Amino acid sequence: MSRTTIVCQTSRIPSRKPSTKNLCLLGTCFLMVSLSLSGVVFAHEGNGPQRNESLLAGERVITGTVEEVRGEQAKVDTGEGQPRYLPMSLREEKGLSDLKKGDRVEITVNDQNLIVDVHLAGEESQHRIVHGRLAQPLVTGHKKAVIQSKEGQEESHPISPMAMSKVASIPVGAEVAFLIDEMNQIVDVTFESKEKVDQAQEAKTKKTPLKGNFKKVMGTLKQPLKDNKISVQQNGQKEHRYEVRPLIQEKFKDLSPGQEVVLFVDDEDKVTDVAYIGQK
Repeated sequence: MSRTTIVCQTSRIPSRKPSTKNLCLLGTCFLMVSLSLSGVVFAHEGNGPQRNESLLAGERVITGTVEEVRGEQAKVDTGEGQPRYLPMSLREEKGLSDLKKGDRVEITVNDQNLIVDVHLAGEESQHRIVHGRLAQPLVTGHKKAVIQSKEGQEESHPISPMAMSKVASIPVGAEVAFLIDEMNQIVDVTFESKEKVDQAQEAKTKKTPLKGNFKKVMGTLKQPLKDNKISVQQNGQKEHRYEVRPLIQEKFKDLSPGQEVVLFVDDEDKVTDVAYIGQK
């Protein structure tokens, strides 16, 4: 970041009572020097991107120019020696305009130098960072994840194709930071610190969550989904209430009392999947 050096010149004339004008000038100089030293910048020069957005540790934004668009990819010159090839789907799924030859673009890449997001130069982006953990193992296909913030709130998010393998490598319960884009999907994830990496590796060797380890509960739905919870009765026994993970709540919206179900319940006594028996 460039800074402006401000020089305030004072007179060597023997002492005399300073005028009001001189006091104002000295005060202005002092204020401007103080602001400069504290990091306040009035102007910025440089070729780097000026887009203000949330970035995870290790991420960076590089600029380039679209040289060619062929098929489903755009070839971009970033001055790195080798061109970058951007999937056109990265913008299509967000309803953003297609890239064309000559466009100036800003490419967000992660700590593995993989593409996270693409925007036209100066185009607004609405990214946010959620600090938390995976609340449960990923479902088959790794297309969605349930994350729990440090405040305890659970959120369900789709995972972008570019981030699937990285999210899938994160152990359940490990403290991480998720980058969420304009489509409310996870586009990147990273550990909070090296200490968290070591803890995650240790936890992963001790326990690998498997769907087969979930408890199966067979019974009759008595109370449909309400306030994130349902109640089920097993073999005429007392009804039991379960909290339903956000990721599968959609499956319960059309179910009526009396429906026979099989619940998959995790080690936190929360429903993470459901199967139907007979009618639906």
